[in-house]
Amino acid sequence: MRLFNAEEMGQDQTKQQIEKGLHLYQSNHTEKALQVWMRVLEKSADSAGRFRVLGCLITAHAEMGRYKDMLKFAVVQIDTARELEDPDYLTESYLNLARSNEKLCEFQKTISYCKTCLNMQGTTVSLQLNGQVSLSMGNAFLGLSIFQKALECFEKALRYAHNNDDKMLECRVCCSLGNFYAQLKDYEKALFFPCKAAELVNDYGKGWSLKYRAMSQYHMAVAYRKLGRLADAMDCCEESMKIALQHGDRPLQALCLLCFADIHRSRKDVQTAFPRYDSSMSIMTEIGNRLGHIQVLLGVTKCWMIRKELDKALESIEKAQELAEGLGNKLGLLKLHCLCERIYRTKGQQRELRDHVVKFHECVEEMELYCGICGESIGEKNNQLQALPCSHFFHLKCLQTKGTRGCPNCRRSSLKPGYV
Repeated sequence: MRLFNAEEMGQDQTKQQIEKGLHLYQSNHTEKALQVWMRVLEKSADSAGRFRVLGCLITAHAEMGRYKDMLKFAVVQIDTARELEDPDYLTESYLNLARSNEKLCEFQKTISYCKTCLNMQGTTVSLQLNGQVSLSMGNAFLGLSIFQKALECFEKALRYAHNNDDKMLECRVCCSLGNFYAQLKDYEKALFFPCKAAELVNDYGKGWSLKYRAMSQYHMAVAYRKLGRLADAMDCCEESMKIALQHGDRPLQALCLLCFADIHRSRKDVQTAFPRYDSSMSIMTEIGNRLGHIQVLLGVTKCWMIRKELDKALESIEKAQELAEGLGNKLGLLKLHCLCERIYRTKGQQRELRDHVVKFHECVEEMELYCGICGESIGEKNNQLQALPCSHFFHLKCLQTKGTRGCPNCRRSSLKPGYV
């Protein structure tokens, strides 16, 4: 039990200091805000106030890319929630623990903490958090390349956003869906969803943080680049980077640098791309974004291949493969096997070539990256996709021309031995 003394803050003073920190933070005086909040954490006798200030510290460290500190405060917040013996506080603290692990690419832990959140029987406040929980779980499944479950979670999050009229959550889900479809190479949807996010920012975001605008512009830039609209990609990425620099958003800076590098690589300007990959990699390493690190190494590999320096390309692949295996990122592994296939075909090394062809097809099977109607691969080239209510997805043209009575993938699963 904590004993109150003259140096400790009471409830009213705690509230005033938290608001002071928020004002400083919103005015871009981040370090001063952190000092104010840390003082509250040390001095306050009000458990509810301590819980709230821990939430502020978690959010601030997330936006700065200090993910290990974010996780540290999330763990303290769990203990504070247990002191308060309130299911709403406990749900929120587990969500922050899930989000911290998501940022650190600990995807299995993220899913586990999200499930804990969803299993808690709280009040209306807890139910309102379920959309954010579903979004975080979807991002984790996407990090593991479990696409059907990722899409299922994103669609749940979108339903929560619509039911609660939560436009901020809807904006974030649209950005994640843009990322989802960019990975599967449905570039029309990869552009549609961040454009929808940008519309939400324009229509409802007057009082929102600029990070929502920056986030939607970044995902638009990625889609434009994939579509070959490089000037549009550059414009969106520059706008996103400008906001990221203004707000000290290191994670977004790293992503923008990666996108800039990819744009220059698409223009075959390898000399300009390399230093941007290096800068992005430096930040990705600093903040612990191993998934982003893999994307940088994939870009660097492709640059070496453009220069026909295949041994250097293989060195980058080896580093990326170690990271992808550690994270369980199957799509990253598939892309690496595909690049190895091209390299060993050029080198005329048939044994290595066969090995990577086999591994490539194993990855396709494991991720179910093929259309259950025509049997052709998904994610190999730009193709419009359509998901059924079960969240299995198919080529849109196959559904339009051949139709389906129920889901072919679900039907096949029901015929597997041992199915109950």
